Amino acid sequence: MTDVDRDDYLARVTPGTDIDHRGTTFTPELLDQLLNALRDPSTGQPQINVARFDRASFSGTARFDRASFSGTAWFDKASFSGTARFDDVSFANDARFNWASFAGDAWFHFASFSGEAGFSKASFSGEASFGAASFSGASFMEASFSGEADFKGVSFSSTVRFSRASFSQTVLFNFASFASTASFSEASFTSLAQFARASFSEVAWFDDVSFLGDVGFGDASFSDSVRLAGASISGNAWFDGARFEAASHLGPLVCGMRVVFDRAVFQQPVTVEIAARQVSCVRTRWASTATLHLRYADLDLRDAVLEYPVLAATRPTPFPVPTYPSPSSPRLLPETELSGLQAGVRMASVGGVDTAHLALHDIDLSRCRFAGAVHLDQLKVDGWCTFAITPAGWSRRFPWRWSRRNTLVEEHHWRQRTARLPGRTAARAWTSPPPDTPELQSAAVAALYRQLRKSLEDGKNEPDAADFYYGECEMRRYDTSRPWGERVLLSLYWALSGYGLRATRALAWLGVAMAATIAVMMLWGLPANDPKPTTTGRQVTAGQNIALTTDTPDPVNPTGPLIERVTTERWEKSLRVVINSVVFRSSGQDLTTRGTYTEMFSRLAEPLLLGLAVLAIRSRVKR
Repeated sequence: MTDVDRDDYLARVTPGTDIDHRGTTFTPELLDQLLNALRDPSTGQPQINVARFDRASFSGTARFDRASFSGTAWFDKASFSGTARFDDVSFANDARFNWASFAGDAWFHFASFSGEAGFSKASFSGEASFGAASFSGASFMEASFSGEADFKGVSFSSTVRFSRASFSQTVLFNFASFASTASFSEASFTSLAQFARASFSEVAWFDDVSFLGDVGFGDASFSDSVRLAGASISGNAWFDGARFEAASHLGPLVCGMRVVFDRAVFQQPVTVEIAARQVSCVRTRWASTATLHLRYADLDLRDAVLEYPVLAATRPTPFPVPTYPSPSSPRLLPETELSGLQAGVRMASVGGVDTAHLALHDIDLSRCRFAGAVHLDQLKVDGWCTFAITPAGWSRRFPWRWSRRNTLVEEHHWRQRTARLPGRTAARAWTSPPPDTPELQSAAVAALYRQLRKSLEDGKNEPDAADFYYGECEMRRYDTSRPWGERVLLSLYWALSGYGLRATRALAWLGVAMAATIAVMMLWGLPANDPKPTTTGRQVTAGQNIALTTDTPDPVNPTGPLIERVTTERWEKSLRVVINSVVFRSSGQDLTTRGTYTEMFSRLAEPLLLGLAVLAIRSRVKR
């Protein structure tokens, strides 16, 4: 087109007319001339009815700022080699940018899309900024964002689709409003994705979405369901402060790092399925029942509010992911980000939680901090839940070792802090407390043991309850605020039988006591010879009665060297005395004064030791 023809065409263009420039190549000067011809003198803004820019090519900066399109705007397969500026543009009807190519930045700040906005398969090589724009409905399906994408404060009053879209740089949806369905299914986010304070009024679809960086939904609100089935997150997922009004199912999703629900609120019964390294629910509020099925995770429930029963359980097998439209044939959730890790779940803390509504199933509690929790006696511990154990190995200073038992990590921390002999092997073997762990007194640890023991007893877990009774007694024994006599009594109880829970220790003392009794009997307790009864009387004349007196002489203490008193006969007699003493029976054996008192003592002490051994065995096999 010659300059004369162009000038003649532009002279005939008036504001509000239809224009058709399909396949036209625009320079910045030519586009300015066209828009100036369409500018309304009263408003100073370009007024366009139907606009056809299909396959048009725009070199340099393309400025459509504050233009108004009253009819359909067609930019399908248009290419923008420089910056494309559509700030404050008003699209009263549909706006179509499908397959459009933006080589530079694309600015749509405060743009208004009253009809359907189509950006399907569009490519944005530079920054794509839609800050504070408003959409009636929009489709960004399979769109490609190579630069940063800014959707802060955007409002979508109708359905918006980002399905299979790809974002290579940071994408921001902070303060965005989704009044209808929002679909991000199978979208790919290579870098940071932020949805902070975004609001989703209807279903939010994030099925099979891939986040290769962090994703943030901090303080976001979800009024309807949240679909995260098959979602994969390589970085951290932040849901801190989020509100889930009607979500009944969250996941299954896999996260390579942390999933954070701190201060989040769940209003309805919900099932959460997550495979992640860490799941943080600090100060999370569960306003209804909830089930947490987890894999691999360190779970932190500090200060969480549980208004209804909440179950935290380990999922032994990978999660099935329903496939649409055939949910009856699910596939398994891939867990590549967590390969090589143990699939079990470890509880980090329940401090500050009212555990009356908490149930744990197959959870590793070996490093769980219970201090600060209330109603621990009502905590439900089911399945294969494990606790910390005592250190293994022999002491370097004394010929004994710690008996193996379940413990609380608070006892480990207490023993590390109060080790009386620095450098002792046993002191070093206990788990060291983290720097931010508050110091507890032994009385506080004893209270934790007492409450959890009640919980285990109610669950018919008598063996583990016995271990917690042992731990409670240990902490009471070290509690300097208790009376001295009580601590001495506990020390004797510990030394003789491990608080009635160590059969081997009681049997060992019984063996020692029996051996000592046998030795005393052989050396001093049995007389030199068994006394024989002697009958004496007085001879009288014929026809008179005879008075006879039968008496047994007092036992004679043995004399001579001690080695001569150790004979087989004396050993057999001593053994008979000891065995009868254990079962509260008298042997019937004549004994010296020392032997008599020794037998009396053994008839008191040895049955007691035998009873402690039986009690210890009973605590391990009690149903």
